[in-house]
Amino acid sequence: MMPAKQMNIANPLLGEYFTPRLRTNADLSKTNWFRVGGLAQWLFKPEDAQDLSVFLAALPLEIPVTVLGVGSNIIIRDGGLDGVVVKLGRGFTQLSVVGGQLSAGAACLDVNVAQFACENSLAGLEFLSGIPGTIGGGVAMNAGAYDNDVSQVLVEAEIVQRDGKICTLSNAELKFVYRNSTLPEGAIVTKAIFKTAPGNKTEIAKKIKEIQAAREDTQPIRSRTGGSTFKNPEGHKAWELIERAGCRRLTIGGAQVSEKHCNFLINTGNATAADLENLGEEVIKRVREKTGVTLEWEIKRIGKMK
Repeated sequence: MMPAKQMNIANPLLGEYFTPRLRTNADLSKTNWFRVGGLAQWLFKPEDAQDLSVFLAALPLEIPVTVLGVGSNIIIRDGGLDGVVVKLGRGFTQLSVVGGQLSAGAACLDVNVAQFACENSLAGLEFLSGIPGTIGGGVAMNAGAYDNDVSQVLVEAEIVQRDGKICTLSNAELKFVYRNSTLPEGAIVTKAIFKTAPGNKTEIAKKIKEIQAAREDTQPIRSRTGGSTFKNPEGHKAWELIERAGCRRLTIGGAQVSEKHCNFLINTGNATAADLENLGEEVIKRVREKTGVTLEWEIKRIGKMK
């Protein structure tokens, strides 16, 4: 198999049709909330699910594909990514209500979905206003906050498989577990359908406001961060373990454990992806030594070391 770095995907089949939406050596540091990361060999921005389907069907299966939303829960390593990075944009932001169910494109911000549900007097999705990401990523990782998660409200998800086939998976078929789902390898979520219940718009808006106020008070949302760094181990809260291990404000290079909420890492201004990942590994080491509990990353780390 030819190494990805030697592959030329801008062949006549792909190049002529996709050139306006396909570019090479794209800077990925501008695509994620940490503002770190190297270059993408190729960056593709599909117009819609059909466009993505045609592209993937034409793309040789040996070329790796990585999908990005708003980059809120990810560390892209400094060496960048081989193959194709798919960035879902405006064509995946449609919102609608049909029969009491809410349909949301994969690129919709979670908070916008919560607000749209509120505007339509639909309850049950308020927790999404406390999750810093997009619907596609939320389905893939079973995102959750404030005693709820995607698995409890999702009806079904539309996906485009690596071979370009578009299909729909039910909640049961996604086999949700804590902070994860079982998507087919290489599949990309393009749309999700959520169950809701009729509600009082004023009460829904009040709950959303309370959630957002709580986030503002307890999390470093104004910093360059990737959200919650580690999963909560069974019977524990990650931030409490990190606090007990004396890691609050711990720093490596330009990366720091947040003083405001120590399950958040922040880029203080000049951090590299390596700084952030090394800091996270140091936190894991110190927590294990102090408490006997091994933390697991919640933030996804992708790409090559530099």
